Amino acid sequence: MLTTALRNVLAHKARLLMTVLAVCLGVAFVSGTLVFADSTAAVQQAAASRTFADIAVSVTAKESPAAPDRPSAPSVLTDALARRLADVPGVAAVRPSVDGSATLNAADGRPLRVKRGTNLAAAYVPGRDGKDARYPVVEGRAPAGADEIAVDRGTAAAGRYRVGDTITLATDGPVLTARLVGTVTTGDTRVTAGGTLTLFDRATAQRLFATPGHDTSLEVSAGPGTGQYELAERIAAVLPPGTAEVTTGQAQANQQAIYVGTLTRGYQKLPMVFAGVSLFIGSFLVVNTFTMLVARRTREIALLRAVGATRRQVVRSLLAEAALVGVVASAAGFALGLGIAAVLPGLLSGDGNQVPKGPLVIGPRPVAAALFVGVGVTVPAAWLPSRRAARIAPIEALRAAAAVQPGGRSWLRPTAGVGLLALGIGLLVALAGSAEDASEANLRSAMLGCGVLVVALIVLAPTLAVPVIRLTGRLTRRFGVAGLLARQNALRDPRRTAATAATLLISTALVSGLATIGHSTGQALDRQTADGLAADYVISTGDTMTGIDPTAVQRVAGAPGVRGASAVADSTVVIGGKVREISGIDPADVKSGGVEPGGVGQVMKLDFVSGSAQDLGPGRIAVSNSVARETGVSTGAQVNARLGRSEEFTRYTVVGVYQDNPTAHDAVGARGDVQNHSFKPGSVQRILVRGDGASGEGLRAAVGNNPLLKVQDRAELVREAAGTMSDLLTLMYGLLGIGVVISALGIVNTLAMSVTERTREIGVLRAIGMDRGGIRRMIRLEAVTVAAFGTLLGLAGGLFGAWAVGALAGGAVKQYTLAVPWGTLALLCLASLTIGALAAALPARRAATLSPLEAVAAA
Repeated sequence: MLTTALRNVLAHKARLLMTVLAVCLGVAFVSGTLVFADSTAAVQQAAASRTFADIAVSVTAKESPAAPDRPSAPSVLTDALARRLADVPGVAAVRPSVDGSATLNAADGRPLRVKRGTNLAAAYVPGRDGKDARYPVVEGRAPAGADEIAVDRGTAAAGRYRVGDTITLATDGPVLTARLVGTVTTGDTRVTAGGTLTLFDRATAQRLFATPGHDTSLEVSAGPGTGQYELAERIAAVLPPGTAEVTTGQAQANQQAIYVGTLTRGYQKLPMVFAGVSLFIGSFLVVNTFTMLVARRTREIALLRAVGATRRQVVRSLLAEAALVGVVASAAGFALGLGIAAVLPGLLSGDGNQVPKGPLVIGPRPVAAALFVGVGVTVPAAWLPSRRAARIAPIEALRAAAAVQPGGRSWLRPTAGVGLLALGIGLLVALAGSAEDASEANLRSAMLGCGVLVVALIVLAPTLAVPVIRLTGRLTRRFGVAGLLARQNALRDPRRTAATAATLLISTALVSGLATIGHSTGQALDRQTADGLAADYVISTGDTMTGIDPTAVQRVAGAPGVRGASAVADSTVVIGGKVREISGIDPADVKSGGVEPGGVGQVMKLDFVSGSAQDLGPGRIAVSNSVARETGVSTGAQVNARLGRSEEFTRYTVVGVYQDNPTAHDAVGARGDVQNHSFKPGSVQRILVRGDGASGEGLRAAVGNNPLLKVQDRAELVREAAGTMSDLLTLMYGLLGIGVVISALGIVNTLAMSVTERTREIGVLRAIGMDRGGIRRMIRLEAVTVAAFGTLLGLAGGLFGAWAVGALAGGAVKQYTLAVPWGTLALLCLASLTIGALAAALPARRAATLSPLEAVAAA
């Protein structure tokens, strides 16, 4: 039986090719992702190890708490301490280091690669040879004055800098200008992963990131025979108690590798999602292929049973064939996966995020995963067809080889399908009626309901195929006899038609549902932004740890085309056990019966349910409707809150409740009160600008082209708010592409085998006068009919799921209403039908080339 299985695989290798390709795609994504993950991890670890190769111990100052009226005290890391550490036994050298953060503008004036934690700055500290080994100079020279900087080579290329250019930058607040005097290389993976590095001379770096004469860390290298942990203990013993902490170089390398890994870990999950969808859709192709092979080999299997083969041997034979196909798919998929792993760093790298590149690391895990996935999909998928084959009686050997035995009519599938459909609809309807937010429990319920709904449609597809195809068949009648025959061929075996259409059903349901939710969410965000923001532009820092230069507010107000500008201080507030956002505004800007010229009322729409913003002041805040509902407070009530960097809770009086407003955030307080307790006291974080004639370039110039500030119009704010949804839609369109490819393979495979089954029928049609064009038209129309059936079911499931899941989006995004993207859905339908027609080209051509006499004789 094993020999028979091997011969069958070799005899039907052309028919199994499409199955191998479908499974191969999923295996390629799995193995390629694992190789990519191992390779990037190895590159990150190696780069981090090289960065800290000559650092045995790093000494950093402990932060001292700062009072509101005084800055934190200077650190103990001075040249005097460096000299003391140099005398510790086992110390080879001590190198001072001054690190911080600096954000630059590119040559076109826009902020360059702004991302928290990756815009690094450091002091260039030359050694005895006049060079800093950490930062080899590749062009120009090292910075030597307060107005000079050097940057890494990648930053220079991204910003289009040349040595000698004047660059605007900021470290924490005001804009600085400096001349670029050189470029360097660095092995810091935070920089190579898409960050920036700016180098200053030591005195300038101390002034910007520490205090004059003090460093942020001391890097110690060990002498021969001295271990890192041993040296760390010796150094800790000589440090002033409670002033500094010691970290080994290996620990720093591990921390840096982990940090960079978190930046790129999301890229490793993305191909895994593609792999899951590929394998899920591909499993239907495997089932369909082996079902058709069993139908074609009825006489052969019956002969095996007649000569003594048991049912178990028949099952094992077909499963052995599936295992051989899985092994071939695993090998091909692994080879393709290596190619995917090689190109993924380039595909996933952008200006803001650079995935580390290096040689491929092929370990046992990707190889084992490829084999496990390839065989693990094909063998279980072939189990059901093999069970059907085992039920073939020996008497079938006496019948015509080409006879197709239709399966008996069973009510089990329709009953199970209706039950699953009722369960899925019930779950989604209950969710739509009760869900108020996108909590984790509600998301799990939504995923379960959508999954049950899709499975129900797949189970019911053979039952639904007859009425749906008869309905769509009215359109194919317009193509005459070819159209009529195409409809009858699609109805000949509803199970086969349903299995072929299942791949398009799944991909269409995914994309149509997510496209509808994304379109609806985008419109809701647009309306929400428009309702809450009357300003035309928003200038912001992006976080509460930095601030806008106070004089910038006046400069913005005087910029051309500006009719009003109001400053807003942003901070955090803990209310009801949750950290929330609070906006500080000037209550004098909001007047009853009108709007103060230039005030916040011109740029922020506050719709109060009760109370008023005029009562804001020290100890008095207003909260959004959502916060009021969650905490149970109302106007006039008192609430315990901790504002900004305050360490203790204070009683605040709620003077008003307003409709949820993304511009005002969760709470509103008096600007002076928020500023006193903010993380950067006395600062503002946003400037709301009203002015039809203002421009983004003019406003950016008004704030000194500060790279720490974002200047956004209303459209850019909406796009930023919808960023996650846009990424999700991009993912869904990628999944559609995979689904379409596998669907095309399934249609090609099904039609090719169907042409083989219908050899005599096609020969008779040619003999009675149907020309080759008519044969090709019939096969194409059959493919389009099957594609239309899968697309219609997918659209129905996707739109219903989008309607039900909309309750979750409505809880996260106010003013959410279902909005169907008719244009996108129309393109989706057109693409599916086009794929069906194109997939039928090869089988149609093969059918048209059959000779009438040879076809009848061969059959």
